[in-house]
Amino acid sequence: MLLHSLFAHMVRVGSLGVIDARGRRRDYGNGDEPRVVIRLHRAELEWKLAVNPPVRICEAYMDGLLTLEEGDLRGLLQIAALNYDSLEDHWTVRLGTWALRQGRRVKQYNPIGKAQKNVAHHYDLSGRLYDLFLDLDRQYSCAYFTTPDADLESAQLAKKRHLAAKLKFDLPGLRALDIGSGWGGMALYLAQVADSDVTGVTLSVEQHKLSQARAAEAGLTDSCRFELIDYRQKSGPFDRIVSVGMFEHVGKANYDEFFSKLRDLLAEDGVAVIHSIGRFDEPASVNPFIRKYIFPGADVPALSEVMTSVEKSGLITADIEILRLHYAETLRHWHERFLANRQAIAELYDERFCRMWELYLLGCELGFRHQGLMVFQLQVTRRLDALPLTRDYMVEDERRLAALEAERFSVPYLDSNHAAAAE
Repeated sequence: MLLHSLFAHMVRVGSLGVIDARGRRRDYGNGDEPRVVIRLHRAELEWKLAVNPPVRICEAYMDGLLTLEEGDLRGLLQIAALNYDSLEDHWTVRLGTWALRQGRRVKQYNPIGKAQKNVAHHYDLSGRLYDLFLDLDRQYSCAYFTTPDADLESAQLAKKRHLAAKLKFDLPGLRALDIGSGWGGMALYLAQVADSDVTGVTLSVEQHKLSQARAAEAGLTDSCRFELIDYRQKSGPFDRIVSVGMFEHVGKANYDEFFSKLRDLLAEDGVAVIHSIGRFDEPASVNPFIRKYIFPGADVPALSEVMTSVEKSGLITADIEILRLHYAETLRHWHERFLANRQAIAELYDERFCRMWELYLLGCELGFRHQGLMVFQLQVTRRLDALPLTRDYMVEDERRLAALEAERFSVPYLDSNHAAAAE
């Protein structure tokens, strides 16, 4: 049986029991934790799951054709994560990976129209969904945990402060561009706390609407504006450029274009910071389930791929910071909030959607814990002397910004918009 061959080859750590559609059970692994038993409800799954298992196993779970008899979804995905290297080495998966690579450049072709369609697939879902698992500011990217016990709201505020400090807003009124501005939280922070004149650009219609409403309610429309436009359609120069959680959607084939445009947009003495998911290890394709169902066109770069394009652009790499387990903790918080509001999300969509998003949130968390994923913050400039000689200014600016937050953050627009969207 093909599926038996796959699991016998793959499962070396942990314990997986598989009950087939005829009620027969086979066990795999070394007997250690985690221990999980799954049941397959149709006979054809025994060969279907062995062809493209990273996608087909997830689809069977989403459709209720694969259920858990013992253990939980975290345990099942942990077994998959701990044994993924063995899975990738099986001939059926090698064949699927080869096919994926053949079509990768076509899938990563990223003209403006296609980029907007890919964004809409995920970010134009119901605003209520995001209110049910994100923080009040709707920060949908890796938080920054200054202490292990920090709550999600504090960690997301610390992320914005950390990025702003790296951008060095040493003068009021500096022109800033936020590429991929989401629901506006980062841009609003820069306008309200860093005294910047900010333009945010997004391709999401829903994000654009809420961003504009938040800026108006905060009384920041003179210093913070949002445009429904592709960053490639903007003209500079900007003194500061920030991009958080957008670079993952650029695609490997388009890195040269991204950094070339970044250089064109940046003022001669300007500073830019890119915050993105990356890989510790060698270049590889993004998880096929994530690409098909969650983020079409998405990509997770190794730094070696990124730096080649930075060098070609003429930009100077001033600083790189690697955030190791911060995204794993962020995803853990999101998953816990998702589960706490699961019934409301099922009423908003359906049970299949809930299973799909549990796979996404849990799978990504375990990817950051076990499969070489990380977040990098890349700081680039056009001039060698655009920043101080040492990194001390970052710490000093974080302290200064934290003091300003205490003065300026009554932040009524966060609570009111969050409440209104959740009604």
